[in-house]
Amino acid sequence: MNIINLDHISANPLLPEVQEAMIKAIQGNYGNPSSQHKMGEQASEAIEQARESLARLINCRAPKEIVFGSCGTESVNHAIKGIALAHSDKGKHIVSSNIEHNAVIRSLRRLKMMGFQVTSIPVDNHGRVNPDHVAKAIREDTILVTIMHSNNEVGTVQPIEEISKITRERNVLFHTDGVDSVGVVPIDVQELGVDALSFASNPFYGPTGVGGLYVRAGVKLWPLLEGGAQENNKRAGTENLIGIIGMGVAAELAKRDMDSRISHLKNLRTKLIQELPDHIDEYLINGDPEHCLPNLVSLSIKYIEGESVVLMLDDDNIEVSTRSACASGSLRASHVLLSTGLGFAEAQGTLVITFGVDNTEKDIAQFLAALKKTVKTLRAYSPLYNK
Repeated sequence: MNIINLDHISANPLLPEVQEAMIKAIQGNYGNPSSQHKMGEQASEAIEQARESLARLINCRAPKEIVFGSCGTESVNHAIKGIALAHSDKGKHIVSSNIEHNAVIRSLRRLKMMGFQVTSIPVDNHGRVNPDHVAKAIREDTILVTIMHSNNEVGTVQPIEEISKITRERNVLFHTDGVDSVGVVPIDVQELGVDALSFASNPFYGPTGVGGLYVRAGVKLWPLLEGGAQENNKRAGTENLIGIIGMGVAAELAKRDMDSRISHLKNLRTKLIQELPDHIDEYLINGDPEHCLPNLVSLSIKYIEGESVVLMLDDDNIEVSTRSACASGSLRASHVLLSTGLGFAEAQGTLVITFGVDNTEKDIAQFLAALKKTVKTLRAYSPLYNK
């Protein structure tokens, strides 16, 4: 069965080099990285090699600033809760935005139950934060600002460097959720000026179930998991050795191939957007047209429901999404789209199309042909559509 995957933001295929490295590691019967014998030392060296690869990918000053974990969600939880709890003696106020991932939203919700206060700032109709709004939201008791680097539903990239200048001037720590950016677009934590950055392996073709957190040296961080002294006492528990090895290889490939990947993804994105009017009408492209991920198109089609489109395209062996896979099962309209001013009905008719290095222009052509047929069928049954 030939399946066209246009839902790479939910799951990416493992690159052959990554598979090979992980299989070799499994066959090598590595020991526990915390053990003091030779097998343990071999495993520890493999983890440190991967840590160096991630450090090079995001240009942090020292590999020890990388803390490995289970996924992007854990990384976000660790950053927000860990920083908040470690600095609660200075204040209990946090600034965020209206379009954050649920990992951020629910972490903040938990902290509010513990007496913290949160100010959530709005975005413009492209889903972009105004740095001036961040500056106005910061108070004397503000200890943390958390604004995502790129949005996983509309693809908008935020003005992180501008915001970090504000947080440094105000002596406030700054975390950014970079799960859908790291390994996809160039990320340099020195240029961004952030104190903490969350990332995951899967967006750059590493294994699922492994991620990490960059924490600038000197930033206090309480561990979410307590027990052993792993990850420089920042995250207890035996590391996912095989996953980390795979992520390290994926990071090396992402750094090496960044420019060619971006060029390929931009071409696919441009082709889809330019040829879309020849196939359907009455739709909206969401997100910022200039400050955006190269691999994502958020498309709101009027008069029909997005989940129906997903199911019908799936029958044609074409995979797309309606919103974040982490929010699957929710019948509510996306809080991200509503925050940009989109109406409820239009938000419900939204597709999230994400490309990967394995996609071709032929895939886009097949998708557009199938979409045309699907939209025509669904609109024929829609009471809202005037033919």
